[in-house]
Amino acid sequence: MALFRLVAIRLLTTGITLAGVAVIVFFVIRVVPGNPIAMMLPPGATEADIARLSALYGLDKPLVTQFGIWLVGVVLQGDFGTSITARQPVLELVLGRLPATLELSIMALVIAIFLGGMSALIGTRGRGRRTEGAIDVANGVALSVPDFLWGLVLMLLFGVLFPVFHISGRVTPSLDLPFVTDFYLFESLLRLRFDLWADLVAHMFMPALALAIPLAAIIGQLLKQSLKETMNLDYVTLARTKGYGETHVILHEALRNAVLPTLTLVGVQFTFLIGGTVIIERLFSYEGLGNMAIDAVINRDLPLIQGIVILFAVIFTAVNLIVDLLYAVLNPRLRHA
Repeated sequence: MALFRLVAIRLLTTGITLAGVAVIVFFVIRVVPGNPIAMMLPPGATEADIARLSALYGLDKPLVTQFGIWLVGVVLQGDFGTSITARQPVLELVLGRLPATLELSIMALVIAIFLGGMSALIGTRGRGRRTEGAIDVANGVALSVPDFLWGLVLMLLFGVLFPVFHISGRVTPSLDLPFVTDFYLFESLLRLRFDLWADLVAHMFMPALALAIPLAAIIGQLLKQSLKETMNLDYVTLARTKGYGETHVILHEALRNAVLPTLTLVGVQFTFLIGGTVIIERLFSYEGLGNMAIDAVINRDLPLIQGIVILFAVIFTAVNLIVDLLYAVLNPRLRHA
């Protein structure tokens, strides 16, 4: 019963959150100085040209009327409008770039979980010794440096000094791309095109690693602390008395219970990781949603900005909802309430 109540409450708050985001983003971007219509016209354009294009995009109407038209189009028709600069439907543009950003974010999350999990296990295995201190120092350094600086360091090391990975783009332009969807990385595996998969990974690895390093430090610190607390519980002590080694006790006894708080953190941090792709994608010229967002802001492309922000809000709320449900399912106190 508690689980169903949790789902109902979270769905209600999700709807309210999305409605609030829609209102805020619509009105805030319209009070920022600058005329997007004037920016897309040549310098010699007249006021009549500006007025004609403004009427075409509905920007000559009062703000409340514009919001009503836009909201009706989004809710009833799924129409986010037309991009002012690209002259294409916003939904088509956004959905075309979303897979690239999701693949980059998922790769970064996998790397972060691996690095954070390994540091937590090593730190727990060597707790009270220099090993744990070294892990804490490494996590502190990883967390104190922002992801875009890690991106610059990685670009210098593995893109310039030791050119192992590509420093820009999503895929080599000269390659033949037989893809049906925009999920290039996953589709290349399904098609067994390991040459394309390797090229995609070579382009994605550095930006994904730059995003993953700070998150890995957070995961490592929290999981290590949870493991240290769990290692003092009675059932772990009982496992030791049965003759199990320390590594076996950590992996098979303590890890199951210690990982639950980390799961919630990973879900929340994943939403921030997706938001962090904006700068990283720009830095590596990666053709994702974040790079498009910066272009939209520079060009004052109001419909495109609205579409991107709403999509980010949907992703954030959906991820948080899924994490809450997983926590409720995995936590026996909530599951049996």
